[in-house]
Amino acid sequence: MPSPEVLRERIRRRLADEVGRLDKQAPFTVGLAYPSPYAAGMSSLGYQRIYRAIMEAPGLGCERVFLDDEAESAPAEQGRPVSYESRRFLADFPVIALSVAYELEIAGVIALLDAAGVPALRRERGEEHPFVLMGGPLTFSNPLPLAAFADAVVVGEAEELVVEVLRVLEATPGRAERLAALAKIPHVYVPDHHGAILPTVAKVDDALIPAWAPIRTPHAVLADMFLLETERGCSRMCTYCVMRRSTNGGMRMASMDRILELIPADAKRVGLVGAAVSDHPRIVQIVNTLADQGREVGLSSLRPDRLSDDFVGALKRAGYKTLTTAMDGPSERLRGTLERKAKVKHLVAAAERARKHGMDRLKLYLMIGLPGETDEDIDECVAFTTELSRIVPISLGIAPFCAKRNTPLDGEPFAGIGVVKQRLDRLTRGLRGRADVRSTSAKWAWVEYVLAQGGEAEGLAMLEAVRAGGGFHAYKRAFAELESRLGPGGKRRRSLAVAAV
Repeated sequence: MPSPEVLRERIRRRLADEVGRLDKQAPFTVGLAYPSPYAAGMSSLGYQRIYRAIMEAPGLGCERVFLDDEAESAPAEQGRPVSYESRRFLADFPVIALSVAYELEIAGVIALLDAAGVPALRRERGEEHPFVLMGGPLTFSNPLPLAAFADAVVVGEAEELVVEVLRVLEATPGRAERLAALAKIPHVYVPDHHGAILPTVAKVDDALIPAWAPIRTPHAVLADMFLLETERGCSRMCTYCVMRRSTNGGMRMASMDRILELIPADAKRVGLVGAAVSDHPRIVQIVNTLADQGREVGLSSLRPDRLSDDFVGALKRAGYKTLTTAMDGPSERLRGTLERKAKVKHLVAAAERARKHGMDRLKLYLMIGLPGETDEDIDECVAFTTELSRIVPISLGIAPFCAKRNTPLDGEPFAGIGVVKQRLDRLTRGLRGRADVRSTSAKWAWVEYVLAQGGEAEGLAMLEAVRAGGGFHAYKRAFAELESRLGPGGKRRRSLAVAAV
C-alpha cells in the first residue's frame, strides 16, 4: 500500500495536469466513485457524463473517488479512499454514487466500501452511513448482483435520473423514507422494495445526445483524448450484444455539425464513442474533417462491412497505425448464428485496405466457446487467419463467450474453462509464426459468466471471495459453497458445474 504522502502527491500531480475540470462548491455534494483506478475512470465517457450532469445541476456537486492503482490487482492494498477535489474521506459524503461498467468491477465496489469503513452490505447500513447509489453500463444487462450492496440502482441511461434521485435524497430525511420515495421513481431499482424484479431501462431525451466528457488528462488510459458520442445504441441485432436494436429504440445519432462544434479547439486527440460508431452515415466526413484540422482520432467500434477504402484512408490520415475490427466468431457458420454481417469478403477487404494504406497490422477481435462451437470451427479460423496473414500482419484478441441477460443468448451455458483453454491452445498452435494470438483469462471469464447470470446471492458470494483475497480459487470456493447451500438444479447449477472442467 502506498504511503499517504505518495497518494497525496499522485493526486496533486494528476489534478495539475487535468484540462476542463468543473470546480464548484455546492450545498449538497456527493462522492462520485469509480471502482477501478483513475486511468480507467477518466477514460469512461459514462462516468464523466454523470460527473457533468451533477456539476451542472443547481445546488448539487460531486467529488471524484477512485480505486487505488495498486488495489486493482490486490483489493487488500486499497488505502482509505479520499476524493480528488478536497481529500475528503469517502465515508464522510452523504451519498456515495458508484458507476459500475461490468461484473468484475463489483470487486472494486467492495474494496472501496470496505476501505472507507462503510458496510458493504446494504442490510448492515444505518442512518449514520452514507446512502449508496449505483448505476452504469452493467445495469443494461443484469444489475441483480449489485442488490447486495446498493441501496438503490439507476437502471439504464442516467444523466437525467441521477439529478432527480439526488434531489430526493437531499430533501428526504430518514433511510426508510428515502428508499420508499426512490422506489416510486420509474427506472430506479430499490432492492428492499422490489426484490428481484427489475424496472425497465431508462432512456433519455434525444436532445441530450451526444454525451461528451469535460475532463482531459494525460494520466487516463485514453491519454489527453476528448471523448464524445457519435451515436447511442445500435441498429444491428447481434444475438450476444446487450446494446442491440431492441435496447432503447436502437441507434440514435448525433448530427455531424453537433459533433464537430462540441470539440474544443485545443483538443489534439478525439475519441468517438458508441456501440456502432462506424455505422454513422457521415463518419468518413467526420474523420476526414478532424484529420484536416490536424487532430488524431480514435473510434471505439469499427465494423468490417463498413470499412470502405475511403474510410480506411481517412483513419490513416487521422493517425491510425493498426486497423482494428471484429471477426466475432471463428467460422462463417458461427458468425451467421450471431447474426453478424462480418463476412469473409469483408475481412479480406479490410486486410487488403490496411496494407494499401500503410497500416502496421490488422487486429481482429473474436469470441471462442460459442454455443455449438466445434474444433472444426477453430480449424477454419486457423486456415482463414493464415490466409489473411499473407496480406498483412494479423493480431487476434480473443475473449471467451459469456452469455448476458437481455440478449437472445441469455442462459446459454459457459463452454467450460478446460474447453476454452483447449480451443485456445489449438488456435495458438495452428497460428504459431503466422499471427499474434492473445486471450483474456478463461478462469475469469467463467467468474464473469456466473455473475452475469446470477443475482444477489452471487453478489454475496463475491463479497466472500474478495475478502478471502480476491484470487480465482477464492471465487471458485465461494461459488461452490453458494451452490451447496442453494441445492442442485436450474441455471446456477449448470454454470457452476463447469468450474473445474
